[in-house]
Amino acid sequence: MKSRNVILPIIFLLATTFICAQVKKDSKVNSKAKTEKTPFLWEGANLYFLLTDRFNNGDKSNDLNFGRTKTPGKLRGFEGGDLKGIIQKIDEGYFTKLGINVIWFTPVVEQIHDGVDEGTGLSYGFHGYWARDWTALDPNFGTKKDLAELVKKAHAKGIRIMLDGVINHTGPVTEVDTVWPEGWVRTGPKCQYSNFENTTACTLVANLPDVKTESKEEVTLPPFLVEKWKAEGRYDKEVASLDAFFKRTGYPRTPKYYIIKWLTDYITEFGIDGYRADTVKHTDESVWADFKTQCDYSFADWKKKNPTKVLDNNPFYTIAEVYNYNISNGKLFDFGDKKINYYENGFTAMINFEFKSDARKDYSTLFSKYSVLLNGQLKGNSVLNYLSSHDDGGPFDAKRTKSIESGTKLLLTPGISQVYYGDESARSLVVEGTQGDATLRSMMNWDAVNTNPETQKVLLHWQKLGQFRRNHPSVGAGVNAEISTKPYVCSRNFTKGKYSDTVVIGLDLLAGKKEIPVGSAFKEGAKVKDAYSGKMASVLNGKVTVDSEFDIVLLELKK
Repeated sequence: MKSRNVILPIIFLLATTFICAQVKKDSKVNSKAKTEKTPFLWEGANLYFLLTDRFNNGDKSNDLNFGRTKTPGKLRGFEGGDLKGIIQKIDEGYFTKLGINVIWFTPVVEQIHDGVDEGTGLSYGFHGYWARDWTALDPNFGTKKDLAELVKKAHAKGIRIMLDGVINHTGPVTEVDTVWPEGWVRTGPKCQYSNFENTTACTLVANLPDVKTESKEEVTLPPFLVEKWKAEGRYDKEVASLDAFFKRTGYPRTPKYYIIKWLTDYITEFGIDGYRADTVKHTDESVWADFKTQCDYSFADWKKKNPTKVLDNNPFYTIAEVYNYNISNGKLFDFGDKKINYYENGFTAMINFEFKSDARKDYSTLFSKYSVLLNGQLKGNSVLNYLSSHDDGGPFDAKRTKSIESGTKLLLTPGISQVYYGDESARSLVVEGTQGDATLRSMMNWDAVNTNPETQKVLLHWQKLGQFRRNHPSVGAGVNAEISTKPYVCSRNFTKGKYSDTVVIGLDLLAGKKEIPVGSAFKEGAKVKDAYSGKMASVLNGKVTVDSEFDIVLLELKK
């Protein structure tokens, strides 16, 4: 969601946007997926986050709908990206080569039909956070058939799908998009963010109706929605489904439970694996506890009805966007007058807004801090680390001058890694003529990989690290042990039941022949492989010698 406590205009100076397509067939990267013996762990996942409308246009016939013909501000209209575009890149193996095992994309539910002027030119709901009908997909993004195909094809490649859930607000009011009834939403006051109440019982910005998620008053369906469903010939079906939900759960027909029902239907119907929840701190925490209860029920129901499609025994996963939550806060978020533990209210993980500043520290400090916290007070939970995002005006590498370092730190730090589309190819975060967060949301440039050697170099680095993370749960979910400070060498170990995984990571090494101490990670005489260069070696006197042109070594036991 673009609206937050503080919305800062972001104007950087850099040139073109470029993104990569498929790596050439002679790439040294091994894109083959790891065998089923390697368990998938959410807490160490390699997650790819993309704006559905800005990733890849797979179906140009759906680019214009609902008369959205007004001229928007730069990068504030629909650009054509859709579910079929994501499917194309799944088919091409793009995500597999990046070592991605979770894809999260922005909401695809039907958006308001018109646009609004936010002082930055007309904006349409291309980003997906301005819902008009939670039960329908916006035709600009695709169809439910497309979504079903996407989930099926992703699962076939061992990739989980995470949708983006919005419960806090509807879309803005326009000439053709009516405000929801008074029992459903409030249209004021605007949030002040100084305590719990004026952060939750308020609108994020003007003309963004806030759902009364705290309300205990039952409401009926909005008249415009009734009229819409009847015109679409599905009113009776939708009402019957709602009746069944409220009968099964015993919940009152209050606003939050309608939306929870509509969002969890996507689990029951498509078998998605997780939800990233938007604007979490702007509602009472009980909303999300109830949401998770119904997510778990729907996921179990889907598994029961689709036993041959079940990937593993992992539970449904939920990640909270609590704006400005930092890993250093442990499990509590402080509103000033109230502290809330969201880990105890529906969430397995939290987006970590601190990582982009932590990434400025050295490897020893960074890795140690995250290993200690995640294996200590946060054990059993996790955080989602990111360096750039769709609404963060202060990314780690705003001018894309540190793309290699960004990949190394993001993908080798304990926790879940969020690769924001274009991180892996230095897509410019500065687009001239844009205002606010629009500059962060340019289209992917899929031709760059074929024409720009620097783009190819950056992408290859992210691919190697991504595959290493995917193939080794210890990288994201294991315990870090420092072996050497200069040059920096550490081991990671993860054990669960009979499964165990150990790797050794060496950074800031000399190019050419180098000796890497492995401590007690590998036994004397063990055969190892450097996953970065592909070179083989053996442990001799507690050390491994690798002769490569790179300053990084990723050691794994040779299979």
